[in-house]
Amino acid sequence: MPKAALLPGIGERGTVSRMRLCVDRLIRTSIVSLVVLAGAGTAVAQVIMPDPEASENWQKVKKGVFDGRAIVPASADMLELEAPIRAEDAAVVPIAIRTRIPQRSDRYVKKLYLVIDKNPSPVGAIFEFTPQAGIAEIETRVRIEEYTHVRAIAEFNDGKLYSATRYVKASGGCSAPAGKDLQEAMARLGKTRFRVEGDVKYGSPALAQLMVSHPNLSGLARDQVTHLYEPAYYVRRIDVTYAGKPVMTADVDFTISENPNLRFYFVPERDGELRAEIVDTKDKRFESLLRVTAGPASVRAAP
Repeated sequence: MPKAALLPGIGERGTVSRMRLCVDRLIRTSIVSLVVLAGAGTAVAQVIMPDPEASENWQKVKKGVFDGRAIVPASADMLELEAPIRAEDAAVVPIAIRTRIPQRSDRYVKKLYLVIDKNPSPVGAIFEFTPQAGIAEIETRVRIEEYTHVRAIAEFNDGKLYSATRYVKASGGCSAPAGKDLQEAMARLGKTRFRVEGDVKYGSPALAQLMVSHPNLSGLARDQVTHLYEPAYYVRRIDVTYAGKPVMTADVDFTISENPNLRFYFVPERDGELRAEIVDTKDKRFESLLRVTAGPASVRAAP
């Protein structure tokens, strides 16, 4: 085929020139698209990840709860907050606050604060520890009402404060209806169980889990049938002791999910009884007991 027949009326040079022009246009279009996408990505990032210090609720908490004291961002080897970036279920968001400092009588974490900026109750839990805990850590499940910063603040026995922050994408957790039938939940009200994981060794921190059957109603969820709001009703305080010595105290509210579940450490120095006393907002009291001895872990429901 003659070269001139490549395109009607265009020779080989014209064909090459047109091909180069098309390539140049494609490159320019791609560059412009990348710039636009990069700008859009930056704008989205600014919306999704707002400045943690710009939160109005957080500023109120700093002033009201911490009296404006300095709160230093903690290094990962001191304090870590584990939370999902995007929660699968806003009514049951797993949270873990871990400290890397051994609890000693001369220096220990006295309190861990859980703050969820945009929840109806921003200060959702305050956990108080003693050196008897061995390690000041807590794992639980919480409700999150909208996209927000979640904060863990560790207060040492000398009064110094350190913080760790995560931004969590979740919405509707506080206003979500109960996950189970309310009548069924009330029938199991106050059922508790302790579990100690792994082998128990005297003088070493042991991991315990406390499970409490309670609807933990937020007062913000509307019944889908009656369209009425169930009044708030939740566990408000948990005191844990081992062999009569305090280990951990939790002052909590409806931020904690239905059927509160806490994991924490304690140090058994000898055989003893792990005991939890639970009080709800109607002043009903429940108790969980577990006899702990050295050796493999055991499980026993409270009487």
